[in-house]
Amino acid sequence: MWFTGLSAAGKTTLIESLYESLQRLGYRCCVLDGDDLRTGLNSDLGYSSEDRTENVRRVAEIARLFVRSEFIVLVGLISPLREQRSHARQLFETDQFLEVFVDAPIDVCATRDPKGLYRRAKRGELHDFTGIDSPYETPQYPELHLKTHEYSPSELVDRCLECLCERQASLLS
Repeated sequence: MWFTGLSAAGKTTLIESLYESLQRLGYRCCVLDGDDLRTGLNSDLGYSSEDRTENVRRVAEIARLFVRSEFIVLVGLISPLREQRSHARQLFETDQFLEVFVDAPIDVCATRDPKGLYRRAKRGELHDFTGIDSPYETPQYPELHLKTHEYSPSELVDRCLECLCERQASLLS
């Protein structure tokens, strides 16, 4: 499941709750969080368009390795461009990739922002910040569109679980 959306839209919150639910149900799963990967594996990358594309490519390759080992992989990455997400999708079989658009209006994201990144970007202290001076292209046909400003995290986790169950049922039939 590839969770995409603006910073502070709710990707990490949803993924953490979904991960716990999947673990309780006995599924093997892992989380690939963009912030965590940026401080380690991808710490050599900046926020230029080229570096963002490379960030998405690396994370998709890691996700593919876990999927091959039969893990449910929960990726939380802004991945701002449709082309980047499309390239990630191409690494997987059709039934192995679910794009999840974690959607919240930018003003809601800015009020949730625990790191103060939106304030810093609006003051010109951060450059190439997605949604402010760097584009975010909303997904055209995500498998799930989750509006985090309209539903509770538990309701959205339930939708994710339903989507996974439907996907698994279609594979078994």
